[in-house]
Amino acid sequence: MNLQTRLIGAFLIMGLLVFLVAWVGWNSTSNLSQHIDTIGKNNLPSIEALWKINEGQTQIESSERALINPALSQAERQEALNRIDKAWQQIQDGFKAYEVIPRISEEDALYKQMLKYWEPWKQEDQEFLRINQEFEKVGILDPLGLQLNLINQGKSNSPEMARAKTASNLLNKLSQQYKVIRLEYIKTEKANLAVIESNKKQADDAYKLAQNDSRNTQLAVLLGMTVGPLTAISLGIALSIAIAKPLDKALKGIINMIVSSSTEIAATIEQQERIAVQQAASVNQTTTTMDELGASSRQSAMQAESALENASNVLNMAAEGSKVVHKTQQGMLSLTQKVGAIAEQVLHLSQQTNQIANITNLVSDLANQTNMLAINATVEAVRSGEQGKGFGVVAREIRRLADESKKSSAQINDLVNDIKNAINKTVMVTDEGKKTLDNSLKLTEGTADNFNKVANAINSVVVSSQQIYLNTKQQAIAIEQVVDAMNLLNKGATETASGITQSRIGTQTLNKAALNLTSLV
Repeated sequence: MNLQTRLIGAFLIMGLLVFLVAWVGWNSTSNLSQHIDTIGKNNLPSIEALWKINEGQTQIESSERALINPALSQAERQEALNRIDKAWQQIQDGFKAYEVIPRISEEDALYKQMLKYWEPWKQEDQEFLRINQEFEKVGILDPLGLQLNLINQGKSNSPEMARAKTASNLLNKLSQQYKVIRLEYIKTEKANLAVIESNKKQADDAYKLAQNDSRNTQLAVLLGMTVGPLTAISLGIALSIAIAKPLDKALKGIINMIVSSSTEIAATIEQQERIAVQQAASVNQTTTTMDELGASSRQSAMQAESALENASNVLNMAAEGSKVVHKTQQGMLSLTQKVGAIAEQVLHLSQQTNQIANITNLVSDLANQTNMLAINATVEAVRSGEQGKGFGVVAREIRRLADESKKSSAQINDLVNDIKNAINKTVMVTDEGKKTLDNSLKLTEGTADNFNKVANAINSVVVSSQQIYLNTKQQAIAIEQVVDAMNLLNKGATETASGITQSRIGTQTLNKAALNLTSLV
């Protein structure tokens, strides 16, 4: 049997012993209680009720015996009648109390026999009371004394003598009826006493049985107090030995296993505690680093936002530069048109110079002046690159040549030739200037294209900066969430380290308890 079965068996045996002793005691106590109930609830109430009936009947008999005494006064007779009424009330109460009490067959037979005697006595008693009522109606309590007085007075035939005789006859009947009642009373009393004796015999028998049950109960209690504990102690010792020996061996093995396991667990928990402390420190350091990274990400977000604003400003500036280049391009186109117009004017001037050459001989003075004007135009052509600054000088020179043309008309032909040469150079320079303007216009167009490309690139930079700003902002939020998670992780690591410390303390306590248990075993 295993330990559980042994313990259950031991408790069942002990319980069976206790139940057996308790059953014996309960059975004896129950029988004793029944006998006591028989005495207390049946016999004693029956005897008491029957004695009430007998006592009431005795009072009636004694009161009726007093009523036949002619020496009683009216008050004494009335008192006797009152006692009779009270006695009848007592008899009725006795019968009511007795009728509800259980009876055995023998007692019931005696009671029925008593009732057979009771009814004639009751009838005779009622007849006695009826005769007494007639006697009292006559109103003469001592009829013999009254008759003697009337005889002495010579009134033997008077109505009073007749009433006295009637009263005397009724008193004689009353005496005779009392004798009859007395005989019936004796029978009834014997029957009543027989029922009482039956109840007394039942009470004696119940008392003897109660004494026997009491002795049995005392014996059971004595056995329970002696044999029960001795048996329980013997069984307890035997069962304890039977249970303790294998349990001792098993406990020693289990305790050794507990000690070994608790030592290993303690070492493992100490190692886990160190690891948890290191993890807590690492998590704390990581939390600090994440805090710094969060601050850096927030700063990066602010810088990205600033870069976005700067890129937007550069985009606006590129747009303005593109507008300026476009205006410059328009100015270059206008200058090209003006240079073309100047070239046409130079060609027209060359034609006019040829005409002047044809008519030089005719108008020498005018030719000289024109020659001088050509010189001035040459000067103006040279200086045309400076946006017409020399036109004022040309005007002054023309005025001066106009004055000198009068003096140097002879030099017109030479000047015409020079003008032709200058016109040819001017045409060349104009062509070169036109080519230069065309190249500048192309450069301006390229610059405009480059500004457009720069604007597009800056626009892309702005879009990228916006995306970088949004990504940096999201990264800052994510890093803040990671920082919160790291704080929770740091708190959890600290609590884990604390819990492992508590586990280590508990394991040490378990180890000490196992060692103490080892010493006890």
